[in-house]
Amino acid sequence: MRVRFGLVHRYRLGLGLERRQGLACLSSIARSTSISTTIIRQRHSESTNNMAQAQSQSVPIINKTAHPFDKGRLEALLNRRFFYAPAFEIYGGVAGLYDYGPPGSSLQANLLAEWRKHFIIEDNMLELDTTIMTPAPVFESSGHVARFADWMVKDALSGDVLRADHLVKNVLGARLDGDHEARAAEAGVAAEEKDKDADKKAKKKKKGKTTAVRLPDEKVREYEVILAQLDNLDGPELGQLCRTHDIRNPDTGNEITEPQQFNLMFASSIGPTGQHPGYLRPETAQGHFLNFPRLLEFANNRLPFASAQIGRAFRNEISPRAGLLRVREFTMGEIEHFVDPEDKAHSRFSELEVSGCIVSLLTRAEQERVADAGDATDADTTMRVCQMSIGDAVRQGVIANETLGYFVARIHAYLLKIGIDRERLRFRQHMGNEMAHYAVDCWDAEIFVHSNTVAPAANATDTNAAPAPSGTWIECVGCADRSAYDLTVHAAARESSAHALCVRQALPTPIVTEKLAPTWNKRALGIGLGRDAGGAVRVVEAMGEEALAKLKEGLQEGSVTVAVDGKSVTLTSEMVIVERKTFKQSVREFTPNVIEPSFGFGRILYSLLEHSFWCREQDIERGVLSLPPIVAPTKVLIVPLSAKEEFDPLVKDVSTKLRKAGIFSRVDDSNTSIGKRYARNDELGTPFGVTLDFASVANGTMTLRERDTTEQLIGPINDVIALVTELVQGNIDWVRACERLPKYDGVQAVE
Repeated sequence: MRVRFGLVHRYRLGLGLERRQGLACLSSIARSTSISTTIIRQRHSESTNNMAQAQSQSVPIINKTAHPFDKGRLEALLNRRFFYAPAFEIYGGVAGLYDYGPPGSSLQANLLAEWRKHFIIEDNMLELDTTIMTPAPVFESSGHVARFADWMVKDALSGDVLRADHLVKNVLGARLDGDHEARAAEAGVAAEEKDKDADKKAKKKKKGKTTAVRLPDEKVREYEVILAQLDNLDGPELGQLCRTHDIRNPDTGNEITEPQQFNLMFASSIGPTGQHPGYLRPETAQGHFLNFPRLLEFANNRLPFASAQIGRAFRNEISPRAGLLRVREFTMGEIEHFVDPEDKAHSRFSELEVSGCIVSLLTRAEQERVADAGDATDADTTMRVCQMSIGDAVRQGVIANETLGYFVARIHAYLLKIGIDRERLRFRQHMGNEMAHYAVDCWDAEIFVHSNTVAPAANATDTNAAPAPSGTWIECVGCADRSAYDLTVHAAARESSAHALCVRQALPTPIVTEKLAPTWNKRALGIGLGRDAGGAVRVVEAMGEEALAKLKEGLQEGSVTVAVDGKSVTLTSEMVIVERKTFKQSVREFTPNVIEPSFGFGRILYSLLEHSFWCREQDIERGVLSLPPIVAPTKVLIVPLSAKEEFDPLVKDVSTKLRKAGIFSRVDDSNTSIGKRYARNDELGTPFGVTLDFASVANGTMTLRERDTTEQLIGPINDVIALVTELVQGNIDWVRACERLPKYDGVQAVE
């Protein structure tokens, strides 16, 4: 994935008053979408309906939206339970570098394991593990040395460095937030009291200072349009914006310098002499392209095929200040699907047609419509996401081809499987001025995350009204049809036929053609042109039919002058003859196109944690991470009710059986109450817990607890282990599990 990976698309809600209805509502900006007033209220409505349905089926009611989302509480939990933490903290830390603790490491490992199953195994891909340190010529050929850069500005007095587009986004976003607060205050909406510590952290991390000042309606629309188009602006345009809107360093209030480009690669040298410059790779893709001939041979010289790789990448970010969303070292996964440019169909595309895969698409046309609307008073600047099947999207030309559409669907399925909220996931198509000149089509899987604590709904009298979140759409996966660019540039840099990065396919029926072609008299050519002879041959051989026809006419008249390496040379009919020849082509030679899905696992991991977090309705201090069993760090918690020695053999037996079943479990035999032990592991996302009590010793029974409902079942130990194994493997859900074992009423007979 290229430098575009990492651009954060801000999306804020609640920036104005609904004029027609006369009440405060949510409004969208900057590529906005699926998290709208309608959808958020729909979620609350669905939650209410689910409660009623659960009540009728005697299933415990779970109200995960009883408390507004509190980013401060989530971050406190992640820090306290050591999911991840700033690296080198005792030395003051370094921005953009993080260490993963035991639960974070296990969660990431499970995400990667599922990624391997979902893509590499299911799609029969070729897995690679290529080097991190890369010689400079590789990135010179790929274009990274010249173009892998962001625009930065400096505080004119303090010298602090800021990324230009982020500065504009944060300052204008803060002004829009201030406008929202001012309008809410005018509407008589009381601000929610926030935890002081969480509020301090949020203010510290948010680089735009919010002041409750109402903006003119036209200024609000102008800011919205700017934010929607921000990713398309270059350095001079960003500088002009800063001057026009008086954008300064929000920490100091000082003016800033003109934007300058900063290359994001970490430079290094290879060997003791320093004569071989190199870089830490900013992506894993180049290893795929440089090994293409070997991969093609491994694939029996047949297309299509795909290679895949998970590995570390490094980007020297200008100002990494958003936790795992913007870091300098990260884990990424990339797939390079090599395909015939004349046939981009996919053999498994029909499976998507059968399944009717529906995805949320923010199309290029919709973004251009809003951009063209500008700041007109009556313009509709709300971007609308369409729900469309992948089959329809390809047939209608919204997605360029079957292979690209197939990977969009597979990415969608993977993200849902690991626990990303469907309503906070969309695919945004790159606009024409975002894509590289060689790209055919590009889509980003963007996930909505909150930028701070959710405020209460503006309409406090509406019990179904949703909270008004302020947040961000972040690009977590990019999926692009990169045509033949990558293989072509590397092949051009290494002209030897031994390094050919192309495919040769035998044609079932030879193709016979007639065309003009030069015939050379090498002796006369060498005498007449000397060292320029080779250049002349190269120039003429590269001519098309029309140019050769003109050359033939000129030679018939005597001589023709052609340009060779910046100087003119004269060709005569004694040196070369142009005549029509018959050619028989038995082999087709071409450079494959590449479809490239690229995943940033740190961003996916954080988004998953946020989407999974909620607090118990009865106790806001009891946080829960509803991680799916497939990715949860620990699958089963074993809780012995007593520390007596008679429990030891039973705990060991249960632990051994779970381990043999491939279920990762953990024993919590601390002195705290069983309720606190379960609560601590709810914070870690452990989906199931088994309790061993005195009845277990006497009767061989064991209870099974489900994390979200806190409901418990009881049965013989072996039956419980078999049931929890099926639950963890995803063979059954909790509703079906409740049909297999009786519910535990809190009392067991002990003989």
